[in-house]
Amino acid sequence: MSNVRNARRLKIKRRVAGSIVTSADRPRLVVFRSNSEIYAQIVDITNKTICASSSLEKDMIASKDNKTTKASEVGKRIAQKATGLGITKVVFDRNGFLYHGRVKCLADAAREGGLQF
Repeated sequence: MSNVRNARRLKIKRRVAGSIVTSADRPRLVVFRSNSEIYAQIVDITNKTICASSSLEKDMIASKDNKTTKASEVGKRIAQKATGLGITKVVFDRNGFLYHGRVKCLADAAREGGLQF
């Protein structure tokens, strides 16, 4: 990722960060998208990771799916892990990325998996 794109994303991230309000009962679902992989984690109010999922998990590396399909699978897995821990309501933090493409697929799959945001 070029420095210009990364600086733009960080600027958007700082601007949007004020509107993301977390609480003890609504942790953040944070998404990070690189050129080849996608990561999702649920973070509590003290910035401690509760659970995480990514496209680099062992059984997902072996699959030959495209990036959008992997993103939706990551969304399903993070929802499954969160509901297993008793988390059903989260705040979606797109982390400065546009809500489009892989980020949207991950969010839609997480909603289908039982998360509310």
